[in-house]
Amino acid sequence: MDQPGRPSPVPEPSAPEPSAPEPSGVDLARVALRAAKEQARARGAAAQQKKQARRGGLRSGARADGRDPLPLGAAINRLITERGWETPAAVGGVMGRWPQMVGPEVAQHCEPQRYDEDARVLTVRCDSTAWATQLRLLAPQLVARLNADLGQGTVKMIKVLGPGGPPRRYGPLRSPGSTGPGDTYG
Repeated sequence: MDQPGRPSPVPEPSAPEPSAPEPSGVDLARVALRAAKEQARARGAAAQQKKQARRGGLRSGARADGRDPLPLGAAINRLITERGWETPAAVGGVMGRWPQMVGPEVAQHCEPQRYDEDARVLTVRCDSTAWATQLRLLAPQLVARLNADLGQGTVKMIKVLGPGGPPRRYGPLRSPGSTGPGDTYG
């Protein structure tokens, strides 16, 4: 209790607790050792490169290096990765597996034509307007299936094209203003 004439005790401000304990001597030694090892490794690699340059480049030996022959599949995978062709190669694989992706009946009437990597649009041509309409209705589900297989965002849209139609003939039996047999296609 406070006594008259005596000031009340002022609570001492608490010192802020450190968020992370300061490193002790052992921790500092570990950090210094790790840094010294990395510097030594870098100096050793530089010395090895100088030695190889003096000898005229890499020499063959018992250990594997980057010049060893690769199996064909590994060489192709390395080339695809180095060139940044992962997405076009994956989409090309889907074009090869089109019947498994969409089913045999749809694959019989619709075939993928091309893939625009910049716009992420897959173009598919159908053999009739009825199948083109059917594929347009199935497009959102097909985009979801393709993205699940290839990676999210690989295909944003499917552009469905109808049949090309027969070549246009020009001649005396053509009525003015008509586009000929092209009226019924597309």
